[in-house]
Amino acid sequence: MKDQQKTFYLTTPIYYPSGKFHIGTAYTTVASDAMARYKRLRGYEVRFLTGMDEHGQKIQEKAQEAGKEPQIYVNEIAEAAKKVWALMDISYDDFIQTTEERHTKIVEKIFQKFLDNGDIYKGEYEGWYCTPCESFFTETQLIEGNCPDCGRPVQKVKEESYFFNMKKYADRLLAYYEQNVEFIEPESRKNEMVNNFIKPGLEDLSVSRTSFDWGIKVPGDPKHVIYVWVDALTNYITSLGYLSDDDSLFQKFWPADVHVVGKDIVRFHTIYWPIFLMALDLPLPKKVFAHGFIMMKDGKMSKSKGNVVYPEMLVERYGIDATRYFLLRELPFGQDGVFSPESFVERTNFDLANDLGNLLNRTVSMINKYFDGKIPVSQSEPTEFDETLQGFTKETIDKYEANMEKMQFSLVLGDLWALVSRTNKYIDETQPWVLAKDEATKGQLASVMTHLAESLRQIATLAQPFMTNSPKQIAEQVGFTVDYLQWDYLGSFNVIKDGTSVIKTGIPIFPRLDVDVEVAYIREQMRGSVQTPQEEEESQTEEISIDDFFKVDLRVATVLSCEAVPKADKLLKLQLDMGYEKRQVISGIAQHYKPEDVIGKKVIVVANLKPVKLRGELSQGMILAGEKDGYLTLATVDEKLENGAQVK
Repeated sequence: MKDQQKTFYLTTPIYYPSGKFHIGTAYTTVASDAMARYKRLRGYEVRFLTGMDEHGQKIQEKAQEAGKEPQIYVNEIAEAAKKVWALMDISYDDFIQTTEERHTKIVEKIFQKFLDNGDIYKGEYEGWYCTPCESFFTETQLIEGNCPDCGRPVQKVKEESYFFNMKKYADRLLAYYEQNVEFIEPESRKNEMVNNFIKPGLEDLSVSRTSFDWGIKVPGDPKHVIYVWVDALTNYITSLGYLSDDDSLFQKFWPADVHVVGKDIVRFHTIYWPIFLMALDLPLPKKVFAHGFIMMKDGKMSKSKGNVVYPEMLVERYGIDATRYFLLRELPFGQDGVFSPESFVERTNFDLANDLGNLLNRTVSMINKYFDGKIPVSQSEPTEFDETLQGFTKETIDKYEANMEKMQFSLVLGDLWALVSRTNKYIDETQPWVLAKDEATKGQLASVMTHLAESLRQIATLAQPFMTNSPKQIAEQVGFTVDYLQWDYLGSFNVIKDGTSVIKTGIPIFPRLDVDVEVAYIREQMRGSVQTPQEEEESQTEEISIDDFFKVDLRVATVLSCEAVPKADKLLKLQLDMGYEKRQVISGIAQHYKPEDVIGKKVIVVANLKPVKLRGELSQGMILAGEKDGYLTLATVDEKLENGAQVK
């Protein structure tokens, strides 16, 4: 397998194309991208794989619902996914679709090897099946009769099936866990696998289905399609050319250094996948890292709750770096974390605009003011604080490297921002404005400026795995080339050439945000239509009484005119004829409708919402719309219904 050169192979899960990717999918991918970028900085040849898992009953049903052939359906979502990853600057080396021939042909060979080795046998399956999770469960594994993973209802299934003999490898898998203590991280995930699945006794795994045909056919028995987990998991080696005419990538990069997965698919990656590899007589991955979920204040993201966050919205308004930084700074990798509009805006303002942005602006301004815009000679008279700053920087680099190897991204960024804060404190300690008043302390002033410039260079170097634009912007403003953002230059304070010119007028790389405006904007985007931005009780999923329902006053209205709201790319301003009065409503539908498309439509208005101002415009209600998989449609009514009629 791997030779002695420095290589690093990491993968995301291959995502299910059941709808538009939300911020949870982006979280996994950004974390993996940060690790890939870090390893490249350290001189490794990196192979970074992502992609889509495109077979199975659920996809066939989704395609039918959309009125499309399955292949067309998955190809469209794959293209949309690639656009999102390009927007977020994801540096993947390969994007695999499991419908590609390079994958399907090898899966057939792998299945045949399992058959030839006696690891697979034909029998009849009877048990409980969860279509969304593509998983079978025994009666005892169900929770209140529902899927233990997603909580949805399950179906009783009885059909002929091929089975993989999991019991054959159970002891060997446990031994591997014991000998490789860092194979599953966090460790709590390993305890779950051992106590909940292995020790109670592994069930043989159904690896084929006959109730649908969207999948790879079993060799010699085409009425069976290969079950999703044999198909999906093997992408990690088929993408490298395993069992193909050219397996050079496989020989170079396997075994994987880390599979990054969500905690909901740990079982498949730490039980089924290692056993498949054992049956193929292949080395096992070095690590499976299972991160937690991005939660909202009212639980999981859900379109019915109106709390889904799509990464495009954050990136297009706040930039790639602010979005990537928040995801990996706010949420401890390996644990569940909470997203809120308030925390996003606060992180952007305090960490990025105040701490880092202010450090850059102050440094550039002082070099312009005190040294005519040129970084002074570095062999200057030191201050009493220089050595302390240098020592703190070297300690930060050591902690950064240790925590990156553990994939503790929030700790890494915490350490990095401690260095940002320490450098800001260095300005307060040295007081350059005082040193500049006395010619005798001009040498110390020069030392302060070179230390600040060098600190910014090192901060920019350390920020590169997480933020892809800001390090280049820092380099441009301080006046050095990106060639100086190399790992080997860390710890040194005499890298930038003397006399380097800084930018004359610095531009804030992270403009400060208006908290109220931006929190309201994010909430409105999460809901998909305008609602009151005041703090309100989060929507709940429990049933309501008929009395609660009657509190909502739904009225028919005709759109008289419609126009875009200035400086708000997702808002339209509608003038409505309510029958008994005219009203103005602001609605977040601009990405789905042109103003002229809305005029004349009969819509349903929530007429008794408290009026609110958005972008300086008064909104007197909310128009109803439906959304599925990221596509929004206005709820309209028959033309015969008069304006002002109550909808019951």
